[in-house]
Amino acid sequence: MKFMKLGTRPDTFYTEQATRTVASDLPVDLVIKIDDFTYLLHKSPLLSKCGLLQRLCSDSRESESVSIELHDLPGGADAFELCAKFCYGISINISAHNIVSALCSAKFLQMNDSTEKGNFVGKLEAFFSSCILEGWKDSIVTLQTTDMLPEWPENLGITRKCIDSIVEKVLTPPSQVRWSYTYTRPGYTQKKHHSVPKDWWTEDVCDLNIDLFRCIIMAIRSTYVLPPQLIGEALHVYAYKMLPGITKLKSSGTSASSQAEESKKNRKILETIVSMIPADRGSVSVGFLLRLLSISSHVSVSPVTKTELIKRASIQFDEATVRDLLYDQNFYDIELVLAVSESFLKLWKRMFSGAVDNRNFLRSIRNVGKLIDCYLQVVARDDNMPVSKFVALAETVPAIGRLEHDDLYQAINFYLKVHPDLSKADKKRLCQILDCQRLSPEVRAHAVKNDLLPLRTVVQLLYFEQDKSSKVTTTSHKLQKPHELVKKTPATRDSLGKQTSDQEKEEVLTRGTSLNESREKGRHKTKRSDGKLALELKRKMVIRGDSEEKRTEKGSGVKEEGNLDPKKTIQRVRSNKSEHGREKGR
Repeated sequence: MKFMKLGTRPDTFYTEQATRTVASDLPVDLVIKIDDFTYLLHKSPLLSKCGLLQRLCSDSRESESVSIELHDLPGGADAFELCAKFCYGISINISAHNIVSALCSAKFLQMNDSTEKGNFVGKLEAFFSSCILEGWKDSIVTLQTTDMLPEWPENLGITRKCIDSIVEKVLTPPSQVRWSYTYTRPGYTQKKHHSVPKDWWTEDVCDLNIDLFRCIIMAIRSTYVLPPQLIGEALHVYAYKMLPGITKLKSSGTSASSQAEESKKNRKILETIVSMIPADRGSVSVGFLLRLLSISSHVSVSPVTKTELIKRASIQFDEATVRDLLYDQNFYDIELVLAVSESFLKLWKRMFSGAVDNRNFLRSIRNVGKLIDCYLQVVARDDNMPVSKFVALAETVPAIGRLEHDDLYQAINFYLKVHPDLSKADKKRLCQILDCQRLSPEVRAHAVKNDLLPLRTVVQLLYFEQDKSSKVTTTSHKLQKPHELVKKTPATRDSLGKQTSDQEKEEVLTRGTSLNESREKGRHKTKRSDGKLALELKRKMVIRGDSEEKRTEKGSGVKEEGNLDPKKTIQRVRSNKSEHGREKGR
């Protein structure tokens, strides 16, 4: 960073009993009071360069001591001391850190060339134009310091000139960037990279307060030079730098007044960032939108801002990952995920119905279905997760959004393990969202042996297995009849051109008859295998029914709803077993 040195005399200012004075043989004849500071100085060096002090002391005699109060001087005591030292010829350094306060104070004291040639204001303005505005970090730091003086920098044009300088450098092609900048992305070092990254400017700009940052971003957007993704990257960097994480928001131990002030500040930052997000899809990631949405619940943003975030997140919801739905790795908000999922479904239905090519829309809804099921597997491990919220989120995915129910089964299985005391009604409600016909053979085999599932679900799985086996067996036995084979066989000709003889036809018929006999034997075997499968089904139901009866309360006469009554089925199976044993004994 650049600086300007003025004056040659050593610094002779010192503090004595809450006053600041300068070592001199001359008697003090000028007293300046600024806030809580008192300066004991001399008229001669100050009045010659300060037009304001000349006017205020014009009515006093030359030998008379004058006391002046300058409580409204911009920059306060520090800025005034720079001006006073310049008047005494004491060495001072001007840089981006103090030029704003020095220039505003010098303007206030009327230290311009009309008062004395080569005065303080002229030197400061020349340094500001030739050095500060030409540098990248000098412009950033100078703009930062304008925040300490609300009106003066704006009225003097300092703020606008700094913003224009910064925007001009941001729009410079990366290949022409010659100044130093801050870039601390993981895995990036300037020594290993000869080319300047496109977002080289984002980290330095994010040091500004939210109002100045907004001025920079809106000025850049108005030029339409940079793509929306670069604007989104700057917003992303600023949010991660200025907004606290969920962990900090939840565990804040400060006082109520401090929390309210911090919440107000964070709310302003978040709402301003949301208002600057480009409308283009993909300008910011869905993970970034979901993070802003999670923070919004803790800083009480306006309903308009929250609705806008839900809408923007739902547009890109099919691009999200489970990590995006988990905030700070430990916290999650199923209500927000449910809101975004429902908004996505409404948008998807509206666009899907009018689409010519539905392949992309099918892919998006299935991506969301996979996302929701994997997310449910994570939140199912929470002891405090109610069944109603779990089921509500699972039901936001339409049937077309799940090709298989394997991931949903895993989520239900995790939930049942973590919640062993779940009532029968809640278990039934939970398992109603599961489609047994959409489970893979491996998962179905696991589910049949899963003691956590309600008996009704297991019975459905077993019946589905039997029905599927019967259909496969029936399909495999649909062969052609022998006489149809003979009718459909065309008369062939041998190499001599003769038609097939009657003897050859009889051989074909004989082969068909033997094929029919082998099919009849296969049917008898199939019937025996079906009988074995039914018996095995009954045995499993008996075992499962016994274990279910042990878990129920004594004297309970409550029956499962539906067409199948487990107790009656178990009794029927037991009576069949006893009859089968008596027949075997005979």
